[in-house]
Amino acid sequence: MKARYDWRSTKRWFRYKYLLLLRAKGGPSMVARGFSVGLFVEMFTLPTAGFAFVLIFPLVYLLRANFAAALIGFVFGKVIYIPMSILNKQVGEALVPKHFKYYLIHHLPHLLSNIIRSGLDLIVGGMVVGLVLGLVAYFPVMLLLKYHTNRRKEKRRLRKDQLTSSETNE
Repeated sequence: MKARYDWRSTKRWFRYKYLLLLRAKGGPSMVARGFSVGLFVEMFTLPTAGFAFVLIFPLVYLLRANFAAALIGFVFGKVIYIPMSILNKQVGEALVPKHFKYYLIHHLPHLLSNIIRSGLDLIVGGMVVGLVLGLVAYFPVMLLLKYHTNRRKEKRRLRKDQLTSSETNE
């Protein structure tokens, strides 16, 4: 009996995409920048009803980052968003002056004032926390990618040395 779906092909496809990401043209720095951009944007995309996702495209272009890595960072940000939203709210409340918030609520249309009342602290806090989180995440991701690249180069060098030594013995 044949299975409905061949999961091995899916696993192989993900492995292929993973290897493409590791061997991206810009190197580890470009991939790490992409991951950081995705993480940064995700931290304030929920209160903006997903509109902040559009920022990924120009940021990736301006920072010369990897788009696939930015999407991975965006998805990773979704995983950690709930605990980070508490921090985002606290940072936003500390940064946004109360009188500014009340001024915006009274001088904007009703629909916008409702959005600002509920989300301004999350947006501002998310931008600050996302920027810090993106900067902090850049270095471990880049170091991991460099480690992987160096390990791969070392394996290739050992294989080449082994091949040349076996040819000289014959």
